Amino acid sequence: MRIGEISKATGIPVETIRYYEKIGLVPEPERQASGYRDYRQSHLDRLLFIKRCRNLDMAQDEIRELIRLADQPDADCSEVDALLARHLSHVRERLQELASLEDTLERLQKACSEGRTVSECGILGGLTSEPAREAPTSNHNHIPGTHHHTPGTR
Repeated sequence: MRIGEISKATGIPVETIRYYEKIGLVPEPERQASGYRDYRQSHLDRLLFIKRCRNLDMAQDEIRELIRLADQPDADCSEVDALLARHLSHVRERLQELASLEDTLERLQKACSEGRTVSECGILGGLTSEPAREAPTSNHNHIPGTHHHTPGTR
């Protein structure tokens, strides 16, 4: 199977597939005599696994660890459980951050009343004078798929 075919089958862009190969999440396929990559069912399976993990907002390091663990089918699954527990904790933290963000945005939106000029806009005023205590208190950002890992927690 060529890269365009596997891209279509998985819904993953060609550039992303090449990136996953480059960073070692997907093994490089063999090359045909023509030089084209020759993807196998195992590549398709791996890419679908990665896609499912990304849909769960897992970071590349988490996916890499799950792949490593999946390659040891007879091992104890406690490491998989621990990884999922850490990820779930991260998701719960993000939910709290998003709730706080929602509260802040609602307060800003209520600061504006109809019929006022932009110079009197409570939203813009609130954004320029928002107290520092309203800023997020964690090192997470709001970009999906990004995680802050503290040393030793991976």
